[in-house]
Amino acid sequence: MSEFWVYFTVGLKHVLDIHAYDHVLFLIALTVPYSFKDWKRVLILVTLFTIGHTLSLLLSVYEIVLIKESLVEFLIPITILITAFFHLFTAGKSGKKESISVVAFITLFFGIIHGLGFSNYFKSIVPGDASSKLVPLLQFALGIEAAQLIVVFLVLIVSFVVQTFFRFSKRDWTLVATAFVIGVVIPMIIESPIWNR
Repeated sequence: MSEFWVYFTVGLKHVLDIHAYDHVLFLIALTVPYSFKDWKRVLILVTLFTIGHTLSLLLSVYEIVLIKESLVEFLIPITILITAFFHLFTAGKSGKKESISVVAFITLFFGIIHGLGFSNYFKSIVPGDASSKLVPLLQFALGIEAAQLIVVFLVLIVSFVVQTFFRFSKRDWTLVATAFVIGVVIPMIIESPIWNR
């Protein structure tokens, strides 16, 4: 049981690490157009992101997919930017219900990219051969999912407060929040080591 908590806690800290806030930014960009009444949709998207994240770690542990770390570190903020721009340009439009399949596929794919960014560290903290890393990987994935649900819950609370007490429309709140995410993420892309080739 103690081993479970070790890897579960690593998963929690991976998402909630204040110094590596890219994961939180992605979750904000993903969640901001939704409210508590959309909880099933949000849960599906967050879980798909976790599945993608776990799948890429699995592919990396078994050395099926190997990708340069600098490229992944560049692609992660790009996924955040795309998600934020998507919600920026669809804010207030009535096509959200129909677009869940597109958003779901993109979220799964982006989860794969984010997982690749953590793969080297994960391989270094879990001893043994690839087969012995499967259970710790699942424990880690549960920690990721729990942390993501905490972040999503907080975003939904802030969304509720802003729209209920400060009288922001859903559209205006989405525009403000996604603009904030874009403002934080663009410097991350500009400062990426990939430009220093």
